[in-house]
Amino acid sequence: MKRCLYFLLLLNPFLPAFSQTQVWITQPAAEIFLQASEVPATVPQPGDEILPVIFIDPAKTYQQMDGFGFTLTGGSAQLLHLMSTDKRAALLEELFGTKENGIGISYLRISIGASDLSDRVFSYCDLPEGQTDVELETFSIEPERKDLVPILKAILKINPEIKIMGSPWSPPVWMKTNGKSIGGSLKPVFYGAYARYFVKYIQAMQQEGIPIDAITVQNEPLHPGNNPSLLMQPQEQAEFIKKHLGPAFEKNDIPTKILIYDHNADRPDYPIAILNDPEARKYVDGSAFHLYGGTVEAIGEVHDAHPDKHVYFTEQWIGAPGNMAEDLKWHVKNLIIGATRNWCKTVLEWNLAADPRQKPHTEGGCTTCLGALTIDGDAVTRNTAYYIVAHASRFVRPGATRIFSNTTVSLPNVAFRNVDGSTVLVVLNEGENTATFRVKMGMETLVYTLAGGVVATYVW
Repeated sequence: MKRCLYFLLLLNPFLPAFSQTQVWITQPAAEIFLQASEVPATVPQPGDEILPVIFIDPAKTYQQMDGFGFTLTGGSAQLLHLMSTDKRAALLEELFGTKENGIGISYLRISIGASDLSDRVFSYCDLPEGQTDVELETFSIEPERKDLVPILKAILKINPEIKIMGSPWSPPVWMKTNGKSIGGSLKPVFYGAYARYFVKYIQAMQQEGIPIDAITVQNEPLHPGNNPSLLMQPQEQAEFIKKHLGPAFEKNDIPTKILIYDHNADRPDYPIAILNDPEARKYVDGSAFHLYGGTVEAIGEVHDAHPDKHVYFTEQWIGAPGNMAEDLKWHVKNLIIGATRNWCKTVLEWNLAADPRQKPHTEGGCTTCLGALTIDGDAVTRNTAYYIVAHASRFVRPGATRIFSNTTVSLPNVAFRNVDGSTVLVVLNEGENTATFRVKMGMETLVYTLAGGVVATYVW
């Protein structure tokens, strides 16, 4: 990996005020990864008025960002925990720190119980077949104490303000219609018990010093073929929230946000149906999305239908072995740019880490999910998703507000204003040829050149 951690400062006093822009690029064809650009900006010359222009207007504001990051799967935590102490500490500082070479990951999603990228299937209340525990007397997060809890505690020492989202892949199997980890539905008779399960989980994590900012009710509720998984139709999710989960959070003073759906953008009707239910919507902060189906613009449709509710982007994978040039363009265009332009407060990639064989995973779980990192003992390879997220997470800090920037034919882009007043612009040249373009804010204009297939982050 080639990285150059220095800033390009353009000090010509005749350039506009934002002439000291820091420019960071990733250009897979040239093996340049999150490197400071050495191509200087120029002031407009006669004839440059015909160049494409990206207008930025900080006065026009949209959503406030919670952050950018990854899903820290059980397998990811396991691989991190198996590293030597010094190597693990240095890697966590790089991932979650903001100094020197830190990329400043500011949001994590974790699984409540096992995901398909855990090394086995488990819940926090597993029982012998035929037994039930409605009062959850046997509930315990003990399965997380070996790997996940220590890793999260180490991360929180680096960034105490990081936000963490929890998502279940399945309830305990004794709560399900088929009694299995794969598929089935939640039995209505256990809605109350499952609501208490969420409460106990949040309380147990809080006792470990790990605050859960938000939960989604179910990961991919329309995909019951994964291991583990659960089928949950929108009317079932609405019923569970309004009569059980919401009241249970209220009764126990749980501040954790409740997010619905957590599935593909091809079914915007699912979250809209729940939000159309006044009894359910009062407990719901917003909707979560993946993009294995549908188009990213559908997320904006959900926002437009209920603009008082938030939207979050929570998962997208890259299949091994991957194609860095094409994966970089697609993910930056659709997620870093597309999801945020459609009101998402988070953009999270799936998943943080896997080993060279894309393990661990459950039997029947994903066998080709390429981690942002490949971890082999103490050896770490940084893959495409690492750079996709880093182009935003390092520069767009929590609390930043998306601001107006216009769209262009071949230069997808998005702009943000950080709390400290700095401005960030992410631009992708999705064409094959070098593009020269103008960036204009107020009365000031600079001219930039960007090679084909390159993503650039501009900070001033």
